[in-house]
Amino acid sequence: MKSVCKVAFELFISGRAHSSASARRLGGEMCKELKTKVLRLLPPTSNGPCVHQEGQTDGEILSCTAKALKEGHVVGVPTDTIYGLACLAQNSEAVRKTYDIKGRNGHKPLAICVGEIQDIYKYCKVKVKDGLLGDLLPGPVTLLVGVRIPDDTFMRRLCQMCAEPLALTSANISSHTSTVAVEEFQELWPKLAVVVDGGPIGDHSRLGSTVVDLSVLGKYRIIRPGCALSSTVDVLEHKYGLSEDSGREDEPLNSAHSSSHAEAHHRP
Repeated sequence: MKSVCKVAFELFISGRAHSSASARRLGGEMCKELKTKVLRLLPPTSNGPCVHQEGQTDGEILSCTAKALKEGHVVGVPTDTIYGLACLAQNSEAVRKTYDIKGRNGHKPLAICVGEIQDIYKYCKVKVKDGLLGDLLPGPVTLLVGVRIPDDTFMRRLCQMCAEPLALTSANISSHTSTVAVEEFQELWPKLAVVVDGGPIGDHSRLGSTVVDLSVLGKYRIIRPGCALSSTVDVLEHKYGLSEDSGREDEPLNSAHSSSHAEAHHRP
């Protein structure tokens, strides 16, 4: 990638609650009216791939979403904490659309996510120990080291299917509350090619991930406390001997897509 990125990694917990019947009906109606595909994921069963009422498997939903991304569209996707908007990070027009949809300041970065830890090395220089990455990721933590890794099964497979990094930001109008159900960002549906409904997300805390800057050797700086502050600090200080760097001023960080959104410095 030509742009300079700050990496964000986080853990997404699979297995979300089902959407209500009324929400499914509303989604279907809006899908027809807006020509936006609203596709609902279901938890996997022990009997094999889950088939939806519409006759679609999760694999087919992945293919449909990946196709939309590759065609330059913006899609709505679930994570373990809040819903996000995603597009191909190296498609400048798609990135511009994402900023336009959110009404986001063009100087504020978007998070970049990849499917696996090894993919990080393709897009950034990593200065932290591999073991540290393994201890914190997957997890609700964002590390400012170059690229972001989601560990939600759907999102990871989507990244792998696209074979390139995705730009990711919260599914909401900038400065508005983060969303934990697809119904909460219905106003954006008309501008999206696909909305993947993973059901209500998490405990609805909307805290987002803990964002940590590890750019200074032997130091760490908390950019955003998020939902995993104590466990993250415990790993950094007690296992790796890092000390808090309180000498630098915090950079403003918006809750990009959120759960853990380390915001990468990717600009259109």
